[in-house]
Amino acid sequence: MKENQLMEWKESWRDEYLKWICGFANAQGGVLHIGRNDRGEVLGLADAHKLLEDLPNKTRDLLGIVVGVHLHEEAGKEYLKIVTPAHPAPISYKGHYYQRSGSTLQELKGPALDRFLLRRFGRTWDGAPVPGIQSSDLSAAAFSRFRQLATRSGRLDMADLEEEDAGLLLKLKLTEGAYLKRAAVLLFHPEPQAYVAGAFVKIGFFRSPSDLAYHDEVTGDLFSQTRQILDLLQTKYLKAAVTYEDILRVERFPVPRGALREAVLNALVHRDYAVAAPIQIRVYNDRLVIWNPAVLPEGWTDQTLLAGHVSHPFNPEIANVFFRAGEIEAWGRGIERIFQACREDGTPDPVLRIEANGLRLEFLFAETYLILLGGGPMVPEQTPPVTPPVTPPVDPSVLALLKLLNTAGPLGNAEIRNALDLKDRTHLRERYLNPALEQGVIVMTIPEKPRSSLQKYRLSVLGQDIISRMQTRKNDKS
Repeated sequence: MKENQLMEWKESWRDEYLKWICGFANAQGGVLHIGRNDRGEVLGLADAHKLLEDLPNKTRDLLGIVVGVHLHEEAGKEYLKIVTPAHPAPISYKGHYYQRSGSTLQELKGPALDRFLLRRFGRTWDGAPVPGIQSSDLSAAAFSRFRQLATRSGRLDMADLEEEDAGLLLKLKLTEGAYLKRAAVLLFHPEPQAYVAGAFVKIGFFRSPSDLAYHDEVTGDLFSQTRQILDLLQTKYLKAAVTYEDILRVERFPVPRGALREAVLNALVHRDYAVAAPIQIRVYNDRLVIWNPAVLPEGWTDQTLLAGHVSHPFNPEIANVFFRAGEIEAWGRGIERIFQACREDGTPDPVLRIEANGLRLEFLFAETYLILLGGGPMVPEQTPPVTPPVTPPVDPSVLALLKLLNTAGPLGNAEIRNALDLKDRTHLRERYLNPALEQGVIVMTIPEKPRSSLQKYRLSVLGQDIISRMQTRKNDKS
């Protein structure tokens, strides 16, 4: 036997092992053996009979659940099996939520906890209501664009499209009582990033992984972002290889537009918007990489995505509106369509990787394309930066905070003050936290509740880049 998703061994009982029972209850259920060592050998329990009486009461009083506690014997030695069923409602231990993942126990925090709680209550992140926003606050241009697309797709009745904006939102099921849903803000608000941190896209051209030549940030409603991203990539970031067929000029881009469009739509529709990091598109001389903070359905792998699979959108409200607009299909064929477009164009298959914090899709440029370009750099020599430098000057106080978070991971106010030997909360906020947040080098772990007592701060992608560059320069000097 080995420890796995459904089984854990402990030599003796400690009350902290209620976390493991909580973790099993919040996952697929499982069995906790008390009286076995890490090799699975039964060591025996001197207090087995007392635990047999005590443990059902402890799990009931501290977790609010009923588990099965069973006495077993092997080679004359007694041990216990605590059988925990999976629970549909979220279970906490002393206000903390745990979940079994593989053979490890994980405490759920930040976006992961939000996803877990919403899922347990049959909700999705994009379906949650947002107070303080009315249909009149939304973009008339975004509604107009949607109506044009939906008219062309034929997936929504003309009578529905002729409704006023408020009525159309109702038909699209983007309201809950008097409130608009988060999906409505992302789809139709002119500045969704004012309400959803990270609801924008960063595009950059890199001479090397650490050498950024220039970049853009794409904001606005999701339909507008789709159009802007594709236009920028094909007019500024990707260079066409030109050939001639008789007198006809033929331009060939390294990534087929159909594949690129499908990849951009997949990233915008299926990303986890609870994570404050934006979608990132990195263009190099020989490849294009799209990264987004995506979360796959439980049990899915990259192979599940590559194989035929049913549609299982992470943001069903957003996906429904894009489907009505004719921008995506409803059958889970997005990845298949990307690969098909590349094969029809004769370009290499993309590389799909599921990473710890998101999903990475890499388009490798064909060797024939690079030969047609003559092996020269794609970046225009005279192209000026279109936005301020990605790495702004960093104040020493902010830099000290970045170094601390890089070493220690996410920390709360009190933890940061102790680590930096600061006594004054106001000083911490004004000299360290606020400047770092304004520069975008750190983000909150609970952005929707800035004043939460559980609030912590961690490095953003930009903050990680700054630390990485510092380490690279340090290594170069040494």
